Amino acid sequence: MRLPPEENPSAPGAGAGTDFERFRPYLLMLARLQFDEALQAKLDASDIVQQTLLEAHQSLANFRGTSDPEKKTWLRRILGHNLADELRKFRRSKRNVHLEASLQAALDESSARLERWLAIEDGSPSDCAIANEQLVALAAALMKLPEDQRRAVELHHLQGVPSAVVAERLGRTEIAVAGLLRRGLKRLHELISRDDPR
Repeated sequence: MRLPPEENPSAPGAGAGTDFERFRPYLLMLARLQFDEALQAKLDASDIVQQTLLEAHQSLANFRGTSDPEKKTWLRRILGHNLADELRKFRRSKRNVHLEASLQAALDESSARLERWLAIEDGSPSDCAIANEQLVALAAALMKLPEDQRRAVELHHLQGVPSAVVAERLGRTEIAVAGLLRRGLKRLHELISRDDPR
């Protein structure tokens, strides 16, 4: 379920700096990266991301940043709390500060790995803005890949899982995984290039 226009921070007429909706694919990708296949079947990452965006909109008065990196960091923090809440409910356990901290660290590491994969480095404000747009575009493009290609790319390139382990997890041969990775990366490049306004 998407936020209705009057509650949608990216809707026309919404306040400046509240366009959190465009980060949905990025947040969804990060959420999925935190769950193994067994948990993905039981916990709905889309619902967790929806809750994250809703909470971001509701607590907008607490947000002090203006830049995309600040927005991403704030949204990741909210996402980390929501992921911990869902895992706690799933495991029927009490609040675990260590679980929340480890999830937050994992989210930050996943985001950093994405940025390294895109070769995002410190640069001018305009370079950083372009890099952030590329990160959001990558997340959106990943959502358009066939499921097996997306999982292979996420596991191997975004989580650093060796090809042999990816093959085991996906129930494929290493040669089949190599093909998935090749086709997935090619399609990602096409999708990102097509959407690049430059």
